[in-house]
Amino acid sequence: MTHERLTASQRWVLGLTAIAALLVGLDTTVVATALTTLRLDLGASAEELEWTVNAYTLSFAVLLLTAAALGDRFGRRRVFVAGLGVFALASAGCALAPDAGWLIAGRAVQGAGAAAVMPLALTLLGGVVSASTRARALGMFSAVVGVSVPAGPLLGGAIADGTSWRWIFWLNVPLVAVLVPLVLTRVAPSRGPRVRLDLPGLLLSAGAALGLVWGLVRANTAGWTAPETLLALGAGVVLTVTFLLVEGRTEQPMLPLRLFGIRAFTAGNAAIFFLWASTFGSVFFMAQFFQVGQSAGPFEAGLRLMPWGAMTVLVPRAVGSLIHKYGERPFIVGGMVLHGASMVWIAVLAAPDVAYWRMVAPLILSGIGVAAAIPATQSAVLGAVTPPDLGKASGAYSALRQLGGAFGVAAVVAVFAASGGYASARVFVGGFAPAMVGCAVLAVGAILAGVGTPGRRMVPAAQVTAPAAATPPETLRASR
Repeated sequence: MTHERLTASQRWVLGLTAIAALLVGLDTTVVATALTTLRLDLGASAEELEWTVNAYTLSFAVLLLTAAALGDRFGRRRVFVAGLGVFALASAGCALAPDAGWLIAGRAVQGAGAAAVMPLALTLLGGVVSASTRARALGMFSAVVGVSVPAGPLLGGAIADGTSWRWIFWLNVPLVAVLVPLVLTRVAPSRGPRVRLDLPGLLLSAGAALGLVWGLVRANTAGWTAPETLLALGAGVVLTVTFLLVEGRTEQPMLPLRLFGIRAFTAGNAAIFFLWASTFGSVFFMAQFFQVGQSAGPFEAGLRLMPWGAMTVLVPRAVGSLIHKYGERPFIVGGMVLHGASMVWIAVLAAPDVAYWRMVAPLILSGIGVAAAIPATQSAVLGAVTPPDLGKASGAYSALRQLGGAFGVAAVVAVFAASGGYASARVFVGGFAPAMVGCAVLAVGAILAGVGTPGRRMVPAAQVTAPAAATPPETLRASR
C-alpha cells in the first residue's frame, strides 16, 4: 500500500505546530532539575518550589477547553498566535523574576499561553491533512513533541549547571519571535462552526478543571483528607457534573456530548488520561531516583533518561505510518503492556547501588511503549470526528491529557509517601519501587481503555472515495 505524501504547505503546518507544541511541552518539565538552583538563588521554600511547577500545570489544564472554544469562535490561527505571544511575554517575566512569588505568577501566565497553543496545534494540523495522511502526520507530530518529556529535565539541568537558570525562560523569547511570523505566513486561518460562544460552558469547564487539578496537586502536601483538598475535589466533581448537564441541554455546546457516543473518541480520551498519568508519574520519579537515589547531578540525571527519550523520537513516526493498516488498538494496548511491564521491571531492580546499564533495557522498552501509544490515541480521537468538531475534540483530548498528568503525579506521590521519603537514598528507594508499581497499575487503565479503540480497518484509507470520507468515521472501522 502506498502512502499519500504530505504537500509542502502541509509540511510547513506540521513543522510549525509541532515546534510550538514542543516549546510549551518543554516548560512542563524543564524546571524539574533546576529546583535546587532556584531554591538557593531565590531563597524559595519547599512549597514555593512546588508551585513553580504546579502554577504552570494548573493554568495549562484549566484553560485548555476554553482556548479550543475561543479558537473555533475567533479564529484558530489568531488564538494560536496570541497564545504564543502570551507564552513569550510570561517567559520574559519569569526570567526577570526577583523572587519566588514573581516566578510563580509568571509560570501561571505561561501556562495560560500554553493552553492556547497545544490544542490548537492539533486542530490546525488535523484541519489541513486528509484522512489518509492524518495518522502519519500525527505520528511525526508526536515524534517532535515527545522530545519534551526527556529533554525538559536534561535541558533544565544543563542550563542550571552551566549558566543561570534564567536562561531556561529567556530561550523561549527568540524562538517565539521566529515562530510567529512563520505561522502568520505559512498557516492558513480557519474557524470552527459559526456559533455563539458558550459562556456557561466556558465558566463551568474552567471551574471544574481548577477544582480537580488544585485538589490533586495539593493533596499530598495538605493531605488527602484535609478540608482544602476535599473542598477542591468536591467542587471539581460537582462542577463537572453540572457542566455535562448544561452541555447536554445547550443548543450550541462547547463540547457536544454526542461525541462521547463515538466509541473511538471516548476510548482514545480515556486511554490518554491513564497513559499520561502513568508516563508523567514515572518520569517525575525516575529523574529523582537518579538524583536522590544514586547521587547524580541534574544534567547527568537528564542524560540517564535519554534511552527512554530517544524512543519518543524514533517510534511515533513509524507507528503513524502503520495505524491505517492495523488500527489504533494494537499500538495502545501493546504499547501500554510494554510500558507497564517495564515499570514492574524497574521496581524489581531499584536499589541505590544498582548499575545503570541494568536500567537501560526497561527504559528503552517503556519509551517504545509510550511512543507507540500516544500517536494512536491522537489518531483515535481526531479520526473519530468530522472537521467542524476538530477543535472541540483537540480541546477535550488535551484537557484529559493534562488532567491525567496531574492525577498520575498525585497518585504516585501518595504511594511513594506511604513507604518512602527523602531522608536517604535507601529510604527514597523504599518508596520509589512501590511508586513504579503504581505507574504499572495506571498503565492497566490505559490498556483497558485501548481495547475499545479501533482495530484493523475494513478498507485501506487510501481506497475511501471522497463521498465515503464524509461518512461518520466509526463506519469505516472494523474491530477485531
